[in-house]
Amino acid sequence: MIPLFAQVAQDEIPFTAIISVIIAGMVLLFMLIAIAIFANYFRLWIQSRLTGAGIGIWDLIAMTFRKVNKDLIVQSKIMAVQAGLDDPELTPRALEAHHLAGGNVRTVVRALIAARKAKTIRLSFREATAIDLAGRNVLEAVQTSVYPKVIDCPAKGGMKDSLDAVAKNGIQLKVKARVTVRANLQQLIGGATEETIIARVGEGIVSAIGSADDHMEVLETPDRISKAVLARRLDSQTAFEIVSIDIADIDVGENVGARLRADQAEADTRVARARAEGRRAMAVAAEQEQTASIEESRAKLVNAEAEVPKAMAEAFRTGKLGVLDYYKMRNVQADTDMRKSIAGASATGGSKS
Repeated sequence: MIPLFAQVAQDEIPFTAIISVIIAGMVLLFMLIAIAIFANYFRLWIQSRLTGAGIGIWDLIAMTFRKVNKDLIVQSKIMAVQAGLDDPELTPRALEAHHLAGGNVRTVVRALIAARKAKTIRLSFREATAIDLAGRNVLEAVQTSVYPKVIDCPAKGGMKDSLDAVAKNGIQLKVKARVTVRANLQQLIGGATEETIIARVGEGIVSAIGSADDHMEVLETPDRISKAVLARRLDSQTAFEIVSIDIADIDVGENVGARLRADQAEADTRVARARAEGRRAMAVAAEQEQTASIEESRAKLVNAEAEVPKAMAEAFRTGKLGVLDYYKMRNVQADTDMRKSIAGASATGGSKS
Protein backbone atom coordinates (compact mmCIF):
# COMPACT_ATOMS: atom_id res chain seq x y z
CA MET A 1 0.00 0.00 0.00
CA ILE A 2 2.87 2.50 0.70
CA PRO A 3 4.43 2.36 -2.76
CA LEU A 4 1.08 3.06 -4.28
CA PHE A 5 0.63 6.25 -2.25
CA ALA A 6 4.20 7.36 -3.11
CA GLN A 7 3.50 6.94 -6.80
CA VAL A 8 0.37 9.01 -6.50
CA ALA A 9 2.26 11.79 -4.62
CA GLN A 10 4.92 11.92 -7.33
CA ASP A 11 2.34 12.25 -10.06
CA GLU A 12 0.75 15.16 -8.26
CA ILE A 13 4.04 17.39 -8.37
CA PRO A 14 3.19 20.39 -10.56
CA PHE A 15 5.26 21.14 -13.73
CA THR A 16 5.70 24.77 -12.75
CA ALA A 17 7.66 23.73 -9.66
CA ILE A 18 10.16 21.86 -11.85
CA ILE A 19 10.57 24.90 -14.09
CA SER A 20 11.11 27.09 -11.05
CA VAL A 21 13.82 24.79 -9.73
CA ILE A 22 15.61 24.83 -13.09
CA ILE A 23 15.45 28.61 -13.33
CA ALA A 24 16.69 28.97 -9.77
CA GLY A 25 19.63 26.71 -10.56
CA MET A 26 20.53 28.71 -13.67
CA VAL A 27 20.33 31.96 -11.75
CA LEU A 28 22.53 30.51 -9.02
CA LEU A 29 25.07 29.34 -11.63
CA PHE A 30 25.06 32.76 -13.31
CA MET A 31 25.58 34.46 -9.96
CA LEU A 32 28.47 32.15 -9.17
CA ILE A 33 30.07 32.96 -12.55
CA ALA A 34 29.48 36.68 -12.04
CA ILE A 35 30.98 36.51 -8.56
CA ALA A 36 34.03 34.67 -9.91
CA ILE A 37 34.51 37.24 -12.70
CA PHE A 38 33.96 40.11 -10.33
CA ALA A 39 36.43 38.64 -7.86
CA ASN A 40 39.01 38.21 -10.65
CA TYR A 41 38.71 41.71 -12.16
CA PHE A 42 37.44 43.70 -9.17
CA ARG A 43 40.92 44.85 -8.06
CA LEU A 44 41.87 46.20 -11.49
CA TRP A 45 38.44 47.65 -12.11
CA ILE A 46 38.32 49.50 -8.79
CA GLN A 47 41.85 50.88 -9.42
CA SER A 48 40.74 52.12 -12.83
CA ARG A 49 37.60 53.70 -11.42
CA LEU A 50 39.39 55.42 -8.54
CA THR A 51 42.17 56.84 -10.75
CA GLY A 52 40.03 57.79 -13.73
CA ALA A 53 41.82 55.48 -16.14
CA GLY A 54 38.57 54.79 -17.96
CA ILE A 55 38.91 51.00 -18.26
CA GLY A 56 35.64 49.17 -17.60
CA ILE A 57 34.98 45.63 -16.45
CA TRP A 58 34.00 44.52 -19.96
CA ASP A 59 37.24 45.97 -21.32
CA LEU A 60 39.15 43.85 -18.84
CA ILE A 61 37.24 40.75 -19.88
CA ALA A 62 37.89 41.52 -23.54
CA MET A 63 41.63 41.84 -22.79
CA THR A 64 41.58 38.31 -21.43
CA PHE A 65 40.04 36.98 -24.64
CA ARG A 66 42.53 38.99 -26.72
CA LYS A 67 45.39 37.51 -24.63
CA VAL A 68 46.57 40.90 -23.43
CA ASN A 69 48.28 41.42 -20.10
CA LYS A 70 45.50 43.35 -18.40
CA ASP A 71 47.63 44.18 -15.33
CA LEU A 72 50.24 45.84 -17.52
CA ILE A 73 47.68 47.86 -19.50
CA VAL A 74 45.83 49.05 -16.41
CA GLN A 75 49.00 50.00 -14.54
CA SER A 76 50.42 51.81 -17.57
CA LYS A 77 47.20 53.73 -18.12
CA ILE A 78 47.05 54.64 -14.44
CA MET A 79 50.64 55.93 -14.60
CA ALA A 80 49.79 58.07 -17.62
CA VAL A 81 46.68 59.52 -15.98
CA GLN A 82 48.41 60.21 -12.69
CA ALA A 83 51.29 61.93 -14.52
CA GLY A 84 48.85 64.18 -16.36
CA LEU A 85 49.52 62.94 -19.89
CA ASP A 86 46.81 64.45 -22.07
CA ASP A 87 47.73 62.88 -25.41
CA PRO A 88 44.40 61.87 -27.05
CA GLU A 89 46.12 58.97 -28.81
CA LEU A 90 47.12 57.39 -25.52
CA THR A 91 44.03 55.17 -25.07
CA PRO A 92 43.70 51.68 -23.58
CA ARG A 93 43.13 50.23 -27.06
CA ALA A 94 46.29 51.97 -28.31
CA LEU A 95 48.24 50.49 -25.41
CA GLU A 96 46.83 47.07 -26.23
CA ALA A 97 47.77 47.44 -29.89
CA HIS A 98 51.33 48.41 -29.01
CA HIS A 99 51.59 45.48 -26.61
CA LEU A 100 50.30 43.04 -29.23
CA ALA A 101 52.79 44.49 -31.75
CA GLY A 102 55.65 43.46 -29.46
CA GLY A 103 56.38 46.85 -27.92
CA ASN A 104 57.28 47.68 -24.35
CA VAL A 105 54.25 49.56 -23.06
CA ARG A 106 55.70 50.37 -19.65
CA THR A 107 58.89 51.84 -21.16
CA VAL A 108 56.89 53.98 -23.59
CA VAL A 109 54.69 55.42 -20.82
CA ARG A 110 57.70 56.11 -18.60
CA ALA A 111 59.43 57.85 -21.50
CA LEU A 112 56.38 60.05 -22.11
CA ILE A 113 56.26 60.94 -18.41
CA ALA A 114 59.96 61.79 -18.36
CA ALA A 115 59.57 63.95 -21.49
CA ARG A 116 56.64 65.81 -19.94
CA LYS A 117 58.50 66.41 -16.70
CA ALA A 118 61.45 67.81 -18.63
CA LYS A 119 59.14 70.42 -20.28
CA THR A 120 61.67 70.98 -23.07
CA ILE A 121 61.23 67.71 -24.94
CA ARG A 122 58.40 67.28 -27.41
CA LEU A 123 57.45 63.62 -27.69
CA SER A 124 54.07 62.25 -28.71
CA PHE A 125 52.67 58.80 -28.09
CA ARG A 126 52.90 57.96 -31.78
CA GLU A 127 56.59 58.95 -31.93
CA ALA A 128 57.39 57.06 -28.73
CA THR A 129 55.76 53.84 -29.98
CA ALA A 130 57.51 54.17 -33.35
CA ILE A 131 60.89 54.56 -31.65
CA ASP A 132 60.17 51.60 -29.38
CA LEU A 133 59.09 49.34 -32.25
CA ALA A 134 62.21 50.38 -34.20
CA GLY A 135 64.31 48.65 -31.53
CA ARG A 136 65.57 51.77 -29.75
CA ASN A 137 65.23 52.32 -26.02
CA VAL A 138 62.95 55.33 -25.99
CA LEU A 139 63.35 55.88 -22.24
CA GLU A 140 67.14 55.94 -22.54
CA ALA A 141 66.81 58.36 -25.46
CA VAL A 142 64.68 60.72 -23.38
CA GLN A 143 67.12 60.48 -20.48
CA THR A 144 69.99 61.27 -22.87
CA SER A 145 68.06 64.32 -24.05
CA VAL A 146 67.67 65.50 -20.47
CA TYR A 147 71.15 64.50 -19.28
CA PRO A 148 73.66 64.66 -22.19
CA LYS A 149 75.90 61.68 -22.74
CA VAL A 150 79.71 61.78 -22.98
CA ILE A 151 81.36 59.69 -25.71
CA ASP A 152 85.10 59.02 -25.71
CA CYS A 153 86.87 59.51 -29.02
CA PRO A 154 88.47 57.13 -29.77
CA ALA A 155 86.22 54.67 -27.99
CA LYS A 156 87.58 52.90 -24.94
CA GLY A 157 88.71 49.37 -25.62
CA GLY A 158 89.30 50.11 -29.30
CA MET A 159 92.33 49.28 -31.41
CA LYS A 160 93.88 52.73 -30.85
CA ASP A 161 94.29 54.68 -27.64
CA SER A 162 94.49 58.08 -29.36
CA LEU A 163 93.85 59.91 -32.61
CA ASP A 164 97.15 60.37 -34.45
CA ALA A 165 97.54 63.33 -36.82
CA VAL A 166 100.51 65.14 -38.38
CA ALA A 167 100.82 68.93 -38.71
CA LYS A 168 102.35 70.55 -41.77
CA ASN A 169 105.75 70.80 -40.08
CA GLY A 170 105.87 67.01 -39.80
CA ILE A 171 105.32 66.66 -36.02
CA GLN A 172 102.84 64.01 -34.94
CA LEU A 173 100.20 64.78 -32.28
CA LYS A 174 98.25 62.19 -30.29
CA VAL A 175 94.83 63.50 -29.26
CA LYS A 176 92.07 62.20 -26.98
CA ALA A 177 88.69 63.91 -27.13
CA ARG A 178 85.35 63.72 -25.33
CA VAL A 179 82.16 64.42 -27.23
CA THR A 180 79.06 65.49 -25.31
CA VAL A 181 75.89 64.55 -27.21
CA ARG A 182 72.16 64.91 -26.68
CA ALA A 183 69.64 62.51 -28.21
CA ASN A 184 67.72 63.89 -31.19
CA LEU A 185 64.31 62.24 -30.86
CA GLN A 186 63.11 63.46 -34.26
CA GLN A 187 66.01 61.65 -36.00
CA LEU A 188 66.23 58.69 -33.66
CA ILE A 189 64.55 56.46 -36.26
CA GLY A 190 66.96 55.94 -39.13
CA GLY A 191 69.67 58.14 -37.60
CA ALA A 192 73.27 57.01 -37.30
CA THR A 193 74.55 55.69 -33.99
CA GLU A 194 77.50 56.50 -31.72
CA GLU A 195 80.01 54.76 -33.99
CA THR A 196 79.27 57.29 -36.74
CA ILE A 197 79.73 60.21 -34.33
CA ILE A 198 83.09 58.81 -33.19
CA ALA A 199 84.26 58.27 -36.77
CA ARG A 200 83.20 61.76 -37.91
CA VAL A 201 84.73 63.52 -34.92
CA GLY A 202 87.98 61.58 -35.37
CA GLU A 203 88.09 62.55 -39.03
CA GLY A 204 87.45 66.20 -38.18
CA ILE A 205 90.20 66.28 -35.53
CA VAL A 206 92.75 64.72 -37.89
CA SER A 207 91.79 67.21 -40.61
CA ALA A 208 92.05 70.19 -38.23
CA ILE A 209 95.51 69.17 -37.03
CA GLY A 210 96.67 68.45 -40.58
CA SER A 211 95.70 71.96 -41.68
CA ALA A 212 97.82 73.59 -38.94
CA ASP A 213 101.16 75.01 -40.11
CA ASP A 214 102.92 74.25 -36.84
CA HIS A 215 102.09 71.77 -34.10
CA MET A 216 102.81 74.47 -31.51
CA GLU A 217 99.73 76.34 -32.70
CA VAL A 218 97.59 73.34 -31.79
CA LEU A 219 99.30 72.92 -28.41
CA GLU A 220 98.80 76.60 -27.59
CA THR A 221 95.12 76.76 -28.61
CA PRO A 222 93.50 73.30 -28.49
CA ASP A 223 90.04 74.87 -28.73
CA ARG A 224 90.71 75.67 -32.40
CA ILE A 225 90.26 71.95 -33.06
CA SER A 226 86.89 71.93 -31.28
CA LYS A 227 85.68 75.00 -33.15
CA ALA A 228 86.79 73.60 -36.50
CA VAL A 229 85.07 70.27 -35.87
CA LEU A 230 81.83 71.82 -34.57
CA ALA A 231 81.64 74.10 -37.60
CA ARG A 232 81.41 71.06 -39.89
CA ARG A 233 78.02 69.93 -38.47
CA LEU A 234 79.11 66.36 -37.95
CA ASP A 235 75.83 65.40 -36.24
CA SER A 236 73.84 65.65 -39.47
CA GLN A 237 71.65 62.58 -40.15
CA THR A 238 72.53 61.07 -36.79
CA ALA A 239 70.46 60.21 -33.74
CA PHE A 240 72.39 62.71 -31.63
CA GLU A 241 73.05 66.42 -31.39
CA ILE A 242 76.63 67.37 -30.54
CA VAL A 243 76.68 69.74 -27.59
CA SER A 244 80.43 70.19 -27.26
CA ILE A 245 83.77 68.64 -28.20
CA ASP A 246 86.46 68.85 -25.55
CA ILE A 247 90.13 67.95 -26.06
CA ALA A 248 91.02 65.81 -23.07
CA ASP A 249 94.71 65.21 -23.82
CA ILE A 250 97.35 66.11 -26.43
CA ASP A 251 100.75 64.40 -26.60
CA VAL A 252 103.59 65.07 -29.03
CA GLY A 253 104.57 62.00 -31.01
CA GLU A 254 107.47 61.34 -33.31
CA ASN A 255 108.89 63.63 -35.99
CA VAL A 256 107.24 62.03 -38.97
CA GLY A 257 108.52 64.72 -41.35
CA ALA A 258 112.16 64.09 -40.39
CA ARG A 259 111.69 60.36 -40.70
CA LEU A 260 110.14 60.79 -44.12
CA ARG A 261 112.96 63.09 -45.21
CA ALA A 262 115.52 60.57 -43.94
CA ASP A 263 113.75 57.81 -45.82
CA GLN A 264 113.72 60.01 -48.91
CA ALA A 265 117.44 60.75 -48.55
CA GLU A 266 118.14 57.05 -48.17
CA ALA A 267 116.10 56.35 -51.27
CA ASP A 268 117.96 59.09 -53.17
CA THR A 269 121.27 57.59 -52.03
CA ARG A 270 120.25 54.20 -53.31
CA VAL A 271 119.22 55.73 -56.62
CA ALA A 272 122.58 57.58 -56.89
CA ARG A 273 124.45 54.38 -56.06
CA ALA A 274 122.50 52.51 -58.69
CA ARG A 275 123.26 55.20 -61.27
CA ALA A 276 126.98 55.23 -60.32
CA GLU A 277 127.07 51.46 -60.57
CA GLY A 278 125.51 51.75 -63.99
CA ARG A 279 128.10 54.27 -65.08
CA ARG A 280 130.92 52.09 -63.67
CA ALA A 281 129.56 49.11 -65.55
CA MET A 282 129.45 51.17 -68.70
CA ALA A 283 133.07 52.31 -68.14
CA VAL A 284 134.19 48.72 -67.57
CA ALA A 285 132.42 47.69 -70.74
CA ALA A 286 134.07 50.56 -72.66
CA GLU A 287 137.46 49.53 -71.21
CA GLN A 288 136.88 45.98 -72.33
CA GLU A 289 135.96 47.27 -75.76
CA GLN A 290 139.20 49.35 -75.92
CA THR A 291 141.24 46.34 -74.78
CA ALA A 292 139.65 44.26 -77.49
CA SER A 293 140.39 47.00 -80.00
CA ILE A 294 144.07 47.10 -78.90
CA GLU A 295 144.37 43.36 -79.25
CA GLU A 296 142.78 43.61 -82.66
CA SER A 297 145.34 46.31 -83.62
CA ARG A 298 148.18 44.15 -82.36
CA ALA A 299 146.91 41.28 -84.44
CA LYS A 300 146.84 43.51 -87.46
CA LEU A 301 150.40 44.68 -86.63
CA VAL A 302 151.61 41.09 -86.43
CA ASN A 303 149.95 40.36 -89.72
CA ALA A 304 151.57 43.45 -91.22
CA GLU A 305 155.00 42.48 -89.84
CA ALA A 306 154.54 39.05 -91.32
CA GLU A 307 154.11 40.64 -94.70
CA VAL A 308 157.46 42.51 -94.46
CA PRO A 309 159.70 39.44 -95.12
CA LYS A 310 157.48 38.50 -98.02
CA ALA A 311 157.79 42.00 -99.47
CA MET A 312 161.61 42.00 -98.99
CA ALA A 313 161.89 38.60 -100.64
CA GLU A 314 159.80 39.86 -103.50
CA ALA A 315 162.04 42.97 -103.72
CA PHE A 316 165.19 40.81 -103.81
CA ARG A 317 163.65 38.62 -106.49
CA THR A 318 162.64 41.54 -108.66
CA GLY A 319 165.90 43.43 -108.09
CA LYS A 320 164.31 46.42 -106.46
CA LEU A 321 166.35 45.91 -103.26
CA GLY A 322 170.02 45.14 -103.15
CA VAL A 323 172.14 43.43 -100.56
CA LEU A 324 173.96 46.64 -99.62
CA ASP A 325 170.67 48.44 -99.22
CA TYR A 326 169.46 45.66 -96.94
CA TYR A 327 172.56 45.90 -94.74
CA LYS A 328 172.26 49.66 -94.54
CA MET A 329 168.66 49.26 -93.38
CA ARG A 330 169.75 46.74 -90.78
CA ASN A 331 172.51 49.04 -89.56
CA VAL A 332 170.01 51.87 -89.21
CA GLN A 333 167.67 49.60 -87.22
CA ALA A 334 170.48 48.43 -84.97
CA ASP A 335 171.61 52.01 -84.39
CA THR A 336 168.05 52.99 -83.56
CA ASP A 337 167.67 50.13 -81.10
CA MET A 338 170.95 51.07 -79.42
CA ARG A 339 169.87 54.70 -79.01
CA LYS A 340 166.56 53.56 -77.50
CA SER A 341 168.33 51.29 -75.02
CA ILE A 342 170.78 54.04 -74.04
CA ALA A 343 167.93 56.53 -73.63
CA GLY A 344 166.04 54.02 -71.50
CA ALA A 345 169.06 53.30 -69.31
CA SER A 346 169.73 56.97 -68.72
CA ALA A 347 166.12 57.64 -67.84
CA THR A 348 166.16 54.76 -65.35
CA GLY A 349 169.37 55.93 -63.75
CA GLY A 350 168.10 59.49 -63.41
CA SER A 351 164.93 58.40 -61.67
CA LYS A 352 166.90 56.25 -59.20
CA SER A 353 169.23 59.13 -58.35
